[in-house]
Amino acid sequence: MPLYICNTKQDVLDQNQKASIAQAITDIHCTVTGAPPSFVHVMIFEEALQFPQDGKEDSKDIFVRGTIRAGRSDDQKNDISERIQKALVSHTGLEPSRAAALIRETPASWVLEGGEIMPEPGEEAEWFAAQEARRASES
Repeated sequence: MPLYICNTKQDVLDQNQKASIAQAITDIHCTVTGAPPSFVHVMIFEEALQFPQDGKEDSKDIFVRGTIRAGRSDDQKNDISERIQKALVSHTGLEPSRAAALIRETPASWVLEGGEIMPEPGEEAEWFAAQEARRASES
């Protein structure tokens, strides 16, 4: 968690662009939220999934829907969305009107990471320490 699903029309992205977009999304999320990179998951589909029905995607060549842990500020969510949209344009050469990003939230308690319930935002250090302690006791 977070999960970023990037939907794109066929043949818009080559493999290098897919990799650079995935890295950019990861970097943006981590910079804005302070979450560790190991939490960020990016999936890129070429016309494999339907775009969300919110009107933003009708004329887009690339659309990212991000689902992040609840508890982030509106400023953080808007910052992530705006930065991702700019990264899409930067990495594809598309016109800004052809790329969009939307951020939604889900409670951390609804998500598992490595088989464990995700920590709330800001509680990652304690979560990692508990994971390390558990692994050490199992050894």
